[in-house]
Amino acid sequence: MTQNHSNFKRLTSVTAIILAKKLGLVDADANLSCKEIGDGNLNYVFHITDTATNKGIIIKQAVPYAKVLGESWPLTLKRAAIEANALIHFRSYCPEFVPQVYYSDEQLAITVMEDLSHLKIVRSGFIDGDPFPLLSQHIGEYVAKTSFYTSDYHLEPSAKKEVARHFTNPELCKITEVFIFTDPFFEELPGDFEVELTDAAKTIWDDQEVILEVAKLKQSFETEQEALLHGDLHTGSIFASETETKVIDPEFAFYGPVGFDLGQYTANLLFQAVTRNVAGKEEIFTHLDQFWRSFEKTYTELWNTQNKSPFRHVTGYLPYLLTKFKRDAFGFAGCELIRRTIGLSHVADLNVMEDKETKIAAKTATLNLGALLIKKREELDVPAVIDLVKQQTLTSYSPI
Repeated sequence: MTQNHSNFKRLTSVTAIILAKKLGLVDADANLSCKEIGDGNLNYVFHITDTATNKGIIIKQAVPYAKVLGESWPLTLKRAAIEANALIHFRSYCPEFVPQVYYSDEQLAITVMEDLSHLKIVRSGFIDGDPFPLLSQHIGEYVAKTSFYTSDYHLEPSAKKEVARHFTNPELCKITEVFIFTDPFFEELPGDFEVELTDAAKTIWDDQEVILEVAKLKQSFETEQEALLHGDLHTGSIFASETETKVIDPEFAFYGPVGFDLGQYTANLLFQAVTRNVAGKEEIFTHLDQFWRSFEKTYTELWNTQNKSPFRHVTGYLPYLLTKFKRDAFGFAGCELIRRTIGLSHVADLNVMEDKETKIAAKTATLNLGALLIKKREELDVPAVIDLVKQQTLTSYSPI
């Protein structure tokens, strides 16, 4: 269906300032500065600051195409409304971890939200060596609360279906289906990687067990509506400091399997674990352990106190679910590790490594680790995943 974008006007730094004043979000006579800060592939982001008080706001605008590719790749503007609604929805369950939305406009695809410039993007922070001691505890709580409160265990079936209706997100789900679950696993489909990784990539393409398990994971992503997900929960979608954590950018939000958000965050911790030296690995392993402990603890508390399901007291039901979430998550994490290595969208964690030989070794280890997570997810727990990382890295290369 052709979309009508006749009322759409792309913001500039000048018109973003005009909008901020028009909305009354800043003083009418304030001296404002505006800087475009968006570095993503899909949107424009403006940081507006009152030069006298240094207080600011963020204005984010979607455009009707993928920003990185231009108008050759059209995208729905509805994703901006989905993102704003998801932020509002998630904030209602865990306001401590989600920024406040001040205003949104569906026609102009604009979301105005609180300024988080006092925090740092976690991916950049990890690369710089920042510890973020509370980060993974916070993200575990965030995923537990958002996945429980939007599930059948808290919402009545009709209420859940009504929420799900507002988060039907086929275009952005298709991006995930193609970029995470399809293209990286077939030699004839688009990819982007160093020639030195060809043999490792072919090993994955020729491994029919991997391909079968990825097909199962893709089916889960496409068909299971367990909870409202962020849909793109990587370390580039999280701001943090030593004490504070905020999750941003849920434009991929949709109803899907809980393990997907869990797997995205797990994978992005593993990128760091692969690239770090021994001491650095241990720091990330602590994050991984804290994340899963926090998720399971919070989810269990909510299950025991907020569960409205008639099956809530059935012996073994909660352990079954927690095991399912973890198995799904490790499989989804494996897909994310592989697609960020030989797919079309890479991560800075791997690409900032300066020594070519070390980088290729790290990426080879990432591919091997991804395949093992996919194939062995039914038998893995967090300590076993940590052991896999050690086996794939400490014995094959020594990152500085």
